[in-house]
Amino acid sequence: MTITQSAASLQYVQASVIATVGGNPLNPTGDVVQFAFLTGSGTPTGPDWKAGSWDGTQPRPPGNAYLAQCLVGPGGTVTLTPGTYTIWIKIMDSPEIPVINVGLLTIT
Repeated sequence: MTITQSAASLQYVQASVIATVGGNPLNPTGDVVQFAFLTGSGTPTGPDWKAGSWDGTQPRPPGNAYLAQCLVGPGGTVTLTPGTYTIWIKIMDSPEIPVINVGLLTIT
């Protein structure tokens, strides 16, 4: 997934999340979700993580995915300068805390 956004734009960057337990669908929207936007390689560390939220509590087709989101742009949760960033999400569940690379964000 690659998303392109103007540096002047304020909008949600979203990531689809499909969660299961024992092969059965699980609603993850009660879990804290965080986003990180990194240039270059590597995985996020503590200060890289920014607050995310869920777009509703119901799954969406196709695939019954839930949408995690972070408001990016001037006045948002994070403001990014022009460049290409790797989008990471972290879902604070128990006992698992998945950290997932979900794609690229290009700020123009």
